[in-house]
Amino acid sequence: MPPFKVATFDCYGTLVDWEGGAAAFLYDLARRSGDSEPEAGIALRARWEEIQFELLTEEYRSYTDVLSQSLRAWVGERGYRWNVEDGHAFAKSMQSWQPFCDTIPALTRIRDAGVKLAIVSNTEHSIMDHTLRQLHPVKFDHVVVAEDVRCYKPDRRPFTRMLDKASAAPDEVLHAAFGFEYDIATAQDLGLATAWINRHRGPAPADGPAPDHEWPDLWGLADLLEDEAAALDRSPTGLRSSPRQAPQG
Repeated sequence: MPPFKVATFDCYGTLVDWEGGAAAFLYDLARRSGDSEPEAGIALRARWEEIQFELLTEEYRSYTDVLSQSLRAWVGERGYRWNVEDGHAFAKSMQSWQPFCDTIPALTRIRDAGVKLAIVSNTEHSIMDHTLRQLHPVKFDHVVVAEDVRCYKPDRRPFTRMLDKASAAPDEVLHAAFGFEYDIATAQDLGLATAWINRHRGPAPADGPAPDHEWPDLWGLADLLEDEAAALDRSPTGLRSSPRQAPQG
């Protein structure tokens, strides 16, 4: 097997604090809607995400529309008054959500190890363009969003578009993601190695696939790819001189 040439990432939840950003927005919206004692933001976000996931499996619509329509359904369930401007505000807030503290330094180490970086995201360029500014100074070689292929993960097409753009074979790619339902199973079906970024240190879904690696952050991924690069440098044949690490959990 060749060493990994490309590390691909689900952006939101893996590189950027998507859960915290959404939870804060929804909690604030609940308070502004007159709910003096809403549930914790994490619970509000969990229900909104269930609604969003259902919309992503239907006929393609822009992610801005998904955000607005899922928020409208969430507001309706809670008995709040719908304001279309809240839908616009949700998308705008996502543009400014921040990376986790390990994201930029870990990605810098991976890039310095000679591994290309790519994003495969269920969003659109109007949001991703701002997120890439939040990830400065890291530069990504390839970015694929749902808008490019007019479908959402767990569909295969975002991944296959990324492989085409990167001119990479599946066994040359390691995909890192926090979401089983969006990423891990599809990436494995396509022959990509997978890393579950389990930031909450929670249990894996009982019916989900076993990822090749599991870490609570991106440091383990950076260590792995640096080790592979060092092994390649030491090999007189230019091939990997030791097997990849066994799955970690």
